[in-house]
Amino acid sequence: MLALALTHAPATPTPPPTIADQAFEIDAVQVQDLRAPASTASLSAQAQLFGALAIAPGEAEPSAPPAQVPWPVPLEPSAPPQTLDEPLLPADPAGPDADLAADPADGNEIVVTARPRAPKIDPLQELNADSFEVIQDVDDAVVGPVALAYEDTVPSPVRSGISNFLSNLGEPIVFLNYLLQLKPGKAMETLGRFTINSTIGIGGLVDVAKKPPFNLPKRNNGFANTLGYYGVEPGPFLFLPLIGPTTVRDLFGRVVDLSVLPVAVGKPFNELVYTLPAGIITSLDTRAEQDEQFRKLRESDDPYTATRELYLKQRQAEIDALRGKKPEQQEGAAAQSPR
Repeated sequence: MLALALTHAPATPTPPPTIADQAFEIDAVQVQDLRAPASTASLSAQAQLFGALAIAPGEAEPSAPPAQVPWPVPLEPSAPPQTLDEPLLPADPAGPDADLAADPADGNEIVVTARPRAPKIDPLQELNADSFEVIQDVDDAVVGPVALAYEDTVPSPVRSGISNFLSNLGEPIVFLNYLLQLKPGKAMETLGRFTINSTIGIGGLVDVAKKPPFNLPKRNNGFANTLGYYGVEPGPFLFLPLIGPTTVRDLFGRVVDLSVLPVAVGKPFNELVYTLPAGIITSLDTRAEQDEQFRKLRESDDPYTATRELYLKQRQAEIDALRGKKPEQQEGAAAQSPR
């Protein structure tokens, strides 16, 4: 039997199948970002073996016999994984792993700051913001402390009497603008307030008209409101010394309002002996009344923008009220607007 088996055995024993004839399943391909200092990119041992020993069909020599490779192929357990010089995937410079920020310890940190693009209503934002900063510094150093000292030092009846007197002098301007807005009812109420306070109220020192039995409320109006009532747009926003927040329309209206008494009456309303003290006292009284609102605006993330938005919102609400629209609800005290 043994001889028969040797007789039919082939002269050359059949070698075991080569590595190229075997089917491989790659378990995993490990890819690491080479942009990190200590990162590597490597393939698993089975993938490396496949890449090193696989034979491409187009490169095989037809006449060359298949290479004899012992099976199984011994693997070197201590051999380190192959490290590629380039990452397997294209690097994304803007990807989440990109090193976009320099180490501050190296002194190479780059900080980019920019002011948002100026809105349409505020094309002079840069200039206005600089003016705002300067005025705030002056207010912290001079205007604010003086206004609070005026409020604490001057007795309340005296301050109220001076404020009522100056406010009563502005009633003819309110009356005139209600006539221009074709509101005769409110114009007559304003004229009645002026007459009552100028006589019974001792030249306007006491606001008698707002109390029973008259019940005539104090209203603010001006030529800027008249322009807005007839559809004139506010124009660019401005932040000016001695005036504060305003617009081109409101600034023009303010100039007209301040010109009524000097032109219509003359002395003393066109002399510094009246205009200078009246302007200073009005500004101090207004600043003291709005101290809480000033502090809230300064505590906001962007005091300049908060001041601008509050002013524009209040002015639009006043124009809407003249047109019979429901005014928007305001948060806190309204910013002072030109009359």
